[in-house]
Amino acid sequence: MNNLISDLQKLIRQPSISAKNEGIEKCAKLVQIMLNKSGIHAEILRLKKGVAPVVYGEVKSKKNNSKTLMFYNHYDVQPVEPLDLWDDPPFSGKLKGNKIFGRGSTDDKGELITRIKAVEAYLKTTGDVPCNIKFVIEGEEETGSAHIDQYLKKYKNKFACDGVIWEFGYVDSKNRPIVGLGMKGLLYVELSAKESIRDAHSSFAVLIKNPAWRLIEAVKTLRDSDGKILIKEWYRDVKPFSKKDLEIIAREPFDEKSFKKEFGIKSFVANKKGLDAKKALVGGATCNIAGFVSGYTGDGAKTVLPGKALVKIDFRLIPQMDPKKQIQRLRKHLKTKGFSDIKIKVFHGEAAARTNPSDPFVSKVMEAADESFGKSILSISNAGTGPMFSFVNNLKAPCISIGSTFIFSRIHSPNEFARVDLLKKTTKCICLIMAKFGKV
Repeated sequence: MNNLISDLQKLIRQPSISAKNEGIEKCAKLVQIMLNKSGIHAEILRLKKGVAPVVYGEVKSKKNNSKTLMFYNHYDVQPVEPLDLWDDPPFSGKLKGNKIFGRGSTDDKGELITRIKAVEAYLKTTGDVPCNIKFVIEGEEETGSAHIDQYLKKYKNKFACDGVIWEFGYVDSKNRPIVGLGMKGLLYVELSAKESIRDAHSSFAVLIKNPAWRLIEAVKTLRDSDGKILIKEWYRDVKPFSKKDLEIIAREPFDEKSFKKEFGIKSFVANKKGLDAKKALVGGATCNIAGFVSGYTGDGAKTVLPGKALVKIDFRLIPQMDPKKQIQRLRKHLKTKGFSDIKIKVFHGEAAARTNPSDPFVSKVMEAADESFGKSILSISNAGTGPMFSFVNNLKAPCISIGSTFIFSRIHSPNEFARVDLLKKTTKCICLIMAKFGKV
């Protein structure tokens, strides 16, 4: 674990922005080199030209090769903008006390390092690992994992395993790791409207329709002020929480005060509190405006009537919501409401997935987390999204998230950081998971 920090800094200093295809190949090769240096046989897998490669790693156990544990991670990161809000260069990997700063420091290079160092520690101290280990490290997670399903199908036999440790895991404000049993799905779309061939003087607004108003009117029909999605049959396929789910949700602590303070807010959507707030986090569908662009957005005033407008929307999906069905419902909704002129561009869609709380894998991970951190929290699902459904569907293996991501570590934002103490505790936790998983 001596070079945990320096290796993480090396990874951070190698840009790998999938949205811009910046540094992807170089980072994949760097990850391959790090795996090999740690004693993990690594190779780069490809589908076709233009698709980010997957870095695959494997270590076969000498004593117990009847069970296989997979670590799924990603080496790509989010864009760094806005640059002026960073205190240090985004790819500096600067160490300040207990924190390492930089894009990817937590999401997901910090998490990846904890997995690599745990395996390396076993190999250096015992010459073996408690069970077979596999790494699947992709380079498109931050843009929706567009090709991971194809990778999983093409290399299904190569990737075969009995359990998957997911790419991240939150640690709450009281330093308790949250063991997540699922991920929400995602449908990301862009709605656009065009009225005139160019922007015009705003005095012509008495005659020329404003596409921004058109979009506002359309978007307003998608959900109400309490967050309920108004698209017909949007919730049709959803199953209610089970009794077991509700028991787990009720036990899960959630520090509302700290959460509100961190983001500078006074209340939640629909003024949710207590159990309702927790239920929403783990199992609530959303319709979120991620960006709205039209007309002049610079400093000062410019009286302009825009010729076009667009809005980017992400829908968080919950179990049983099929992204393909949901986009059909969205199209039908807009047409029925009289907005057939609005163009819809679909970026990507992922279904939600959850692991059964009664699966034996869950108790092993919980035990390891308790031993490493002192106390862990079980959650039926994370609020975020990842391609967990593809892994469950193709590999038929339970997936669980556990990691070092401090809940307020500013992932996807300027000044993202990883806490060194949590990286070390997570590395120990991964070692314990391997031991318990491989125990006959």
